[in-house]
Amino acid sequence: MGSTSAENAENNGSESVGRRSLMKRSAALGLVSVPAMSFLSACASGGGGEDSGEDTKGETSKDNPFGVKKGSKLDVVIFKGGYGDDYAKAWEADFQKKRGVTSTHTGTQEITGKLQPRFNAGNPPDIVDNSGAQKIKIDVLYKNGQLLDLAEVLDAPSVDDPSKKVRDTVIPGTLDPGLQEGKVVALNYIYTVWGLWYSGKLFQDKGWEVPQTWEDFLAICKDAKSEGIGGLAHQGKYPYYINVAIMDLIAKKGGLDAMKAIDNLDPKAFVGSDAALAAVEAVYEVVEKGYLMPGTNGLTHTESQTRWNQSKAVFITSGSWLENEQLKQTPEDFDMKFMPMPLLADSAMPFEAIRAGSGEPFIIPSKAKNLPGAKEFMRLMLSREWSTLFAKEANSLTILQDGVDPSVQLRPGTQSTVEASKAAGDNTFRFLYTEWYSEMDTAIQNASNELMAQRIQPKEWLKRAQAAVDKAAKDPAAKNNRRE
Repeated sequence: MGSTSAENAENNGSESVGRRSLMKRSAALGLVSVPAMSFLSACASGGGGEDSGEDTKGETSKDNPFGVKKGSKLDVVIFKGGYGDDYAKAWEADFQKKRGVTSTHTGTQEITGKLQPRFNAGNPPDIVDNSGAQKIKIDVLYKNGQLLDLAEVLDAPSVDDPSKKVRDTVIPGTLDPGLQEGKVVALNYIYTVWGLWYSGKLFQDKGWEVPQTWEDFLAICKDAKSEGIGGLAHQGKYPYYINVAIMDLIAKKGGLDAMKAIDNLDPKAFVGSDAALAAVEAVYEVVEKGYLMPGTNGLTHTESQTRWNQSKAVFITSGSWLENEQLKQTPEDFDMKFMPMPLLADSAMPFEAIRAGSGEPFIIPSKAKNLPGAKEFMRLMLSREWSTLFAKEANSLTILQDGVDPSVQLRPGTQSTVEASKAAGDNTFRFLYTEWYSEMDTAIQNASNELMAQRIQPKEWLKRAQAAVDKAAKDPAAKNNRRE
């Protein structure tokens, strides 16, 4: 966060690494089934390709399909957010050991600020974890010809099983968020679930049951308010998070057709959609009844999440990076838990349905100086060894099937996401408009910010969201992005 990354997440630093116990991947991935700031005004740049990296081209071989040159250098930029960047440092150390390539490492939350001048000057890094609140807009980069088509990496032999292509070793559907006009130009590396989070200890202390309906959810919020506890916290300065609730409710109420209508820029995606109306009215009811945690509209994600860790609110919306991001702030007995979004009346999908898929997009700029090194680095990311290295440092799943050593153990929040994924089965969904239409996404987030502050009503939110859809639909490139 993205996405999401973790989208809109701040750095939790490396101090928490020693506190992480890790997951049993064999259990996790055997359970999961997945269906499917204005940026650059610089001139569009074409392929870039090997010509921009002639000093980095070595001999190709079975074990070195891209011809990585020993002694070359790799420029790596990592979003230092909810997952930190220690995992990338571990990768880089191993890359030097295996391929003889040294790395220049930059860990930052200011992705756009640091990289916009470099892209504009035609001097981008070799590989970038493009995430967080200041991530570069993928669709803008793509339209400017500044992203490498990752087909060559995905069609290369897998490190673990050379008889398979890399693309055949990832969880089905996880490459989709990186698509632009049918080409995979971003590798969303981390397997993420989105929904509501709560404290198992607080629930046990209060005698609450996990609410499966919105009515039951509101009842807990009401009970909490009577005891001076907020019902719902959200990361007010980043309305991306409250859209997790709104969009999940739309998908679960209206089914996959309601989700696809938004991604496909339907003229009735919002205005004229019963599911969208019901969803936004449901979230607004939380505001009207005073169930929001006081002050949450003005807080950053980490500020809201920390107050939630202090049991000043019962629920919070987030993706599965939350546990790792909050390790230092979470009490030992908090017992962090994930749950699917509760159901509105007459919902098309079951309670167990969850938004799930891949996040944390990695990109290779088309004008990278060391393209062979960047491609091989990404290929190694999708090896079991590097997937396990990521798990050890970031306490989370990757998109690689059976991608983490089975000896690792799960923290409670991550364990609950595995259980939720098992319960969901094929009932998973994932919006793609956030990657395809960044301007539309921003407009909807802005409308949600106004909604949560009671400056607009649900019907006005729908009008603004539909206006964003209609504007996106006028882009000629939109016809090339379609979900069937």
